[in-house]
Amino acid sequence: MSNRRCERCGCVLSRYNSDDTVCSPCGRAAPEIGPTAVPSRVWGDAQVRSALADLDFGELSKRLRGIVPLRQEDMAELTGLSQGYLSRLEAGRTKLTHVDRIVEFLDAIGAPAELVSLPLRSAATNNPQQEPLRSLQPYGDVDQPWTAGRMVAALKDAMRGEPAVCLGRRRFLVLSGTALSAFIHQWGIADAEPLERALNGAKVPPVLVKHLHGTTNTLRTMDASAGSGPLADMARGHLRVVVSALENAKYDEATGRQLAGIAADTATQLGWFHFDAGHHDAAQRTLLAALRAAHASGDPRYGAGALSYLAIQSYSVGNPRDAVAVMQAARDKVRGVRSPALEAMLLTRQARGHAKLGESQPCLRALGRATELAEQGSAEQDPGWLYWMNTGEVLGQTASCHLELGEYRRAADYFQQANDSLNPADVRTRALFASRAASAHLLSGDRDGGFAAADSALTLAAGVQSARLTEHLEKVVSEVKTLSDPRAAELVERSKYVMTAKES
Repeated sequence: MSNRRCERCGCVLSRYNSDDTVCSPCGRAAPEIGPTAVPSRVWGDAQVRSALADLDFGELSKRLRGIVPLRQEDMAELTGLSQGYLSRLEAGRTKLTHVDRIVEFLDAIGAPAELVSLPLRSAATNNPQQEPLRSLQPYGDVDQPWTAGRMVAALKDAMRGEPAVCLGRRRFLVLSGTALSAFIHQWGIADAEPLERALNGAKVPPVLVKHLHGTTNTLRTMDASAGSGPLADMARGHLRVVVSALENAKYDEATGRQLAGIAADTATQLGWFHFDAGHHDAAQRTLLAALRAAHASGDPRYGAGALSYLAIQSYSVGNPRDAVAVMQAARDKVRGVRSPALEAMLLTRQARGHAKLGESQPCLRALGRATELAEQGSAEQDPGWLYWMNTGEVLGQTASCHLELGEYRRAADYFQQANDSLNPADVRTRALFASRAASAHLLSGDRDGGFAAADSALTLAAGVQSARLTEHLEKVVSEVKTLSDPRAAELVERSKYVMTAKES
């Protein structure tokens, strides 16, 4: 006969108490507390206070249950967490990180406000008209209102920068799969609240809006030619100015929307800089914040721009299905906007996701439609930040798709066409395409084409600071090392020189 355990504390029950479901100590303590209350005496316990100070909610839950006592089922019912999640939390296999859920947890157990550094609902004032934008937290349940306060909090969170080292990829993403889809769904359906601030600060004049917008555009063109390496700090500083205006200045509805659009555009660029540098956690946090700002701006094109980079990140870190879903959502949202360049760009990102999944037919259909749209030329509603979207870009993405699908000869041909069509100033893009072209040529058996493309990629990369480009070059060099060719050693040595020069 297996040991029966107390349903409250888990200890082994005596075999003589065959009718009992709880041990004697728990039975004596039961009248003191039901499953929906925590007695105030627990907050005097040193271990409870220590766990609360460290925000170690798993340890806090275990200690509370031991003192009261409570079953895991009781604590789960009390806090709104599932019993399975609470079990993993107490075992240290997961963490409670969403601020809204943390607040709900602490409110549910009655944590005294003076012991908690977070804004508990029980201690908050209920005056949303006067609530400072900076007071709300950025993340939490995705169905929470998409308010201006959450937008600013998310942007501030995005400005805290990259980790000291490049962390892993998929493991450190904020959202993926169903959670990411739910977040983007809310962007598509949530109402935007009025964005107007009548504070005592200086009124935002049109010339400042124009200046802020121009700075974002300048950062974008600098990235295209020199890479993201030196730009993240500059973009973060610029975003700080925009957020300060949103928080502290005086502006009308139209100006508020413009400022939110600039914040979305700048945060999208900053997120891209993080991604290009290999900081995937910081990149996704920043792009999600950009999506909140895009929502507040009322312009779905800004949101589509942020989502396009989320799609690139998704298929780059091994989540191509997310990339397809994200681009489909973006295309649905901008369906009423006549912007052939924007739709073409979204289709190429969707095609890359299909190619990563080995879905040839959906990939080729998306590329065919993107080519048709790109050939239409510019339209009035094409966003200015999409100046780089042209036939050369579509050709390069088409080549990349064929490379993913294993059609190396066709990929090499498309890369050559892309090279002939790209803007010479887009050095980073040309270097990336050249490195991929080298792989396509070598995999197709064309060594001459492969060495020529690799040589071109190294020449272009010398002046570009991009961790993503470096990763592509290292891949090509590793392919070259396997060849029995006298040119291989020379190219490997040259790559070492270029990499060393870039690092210095």
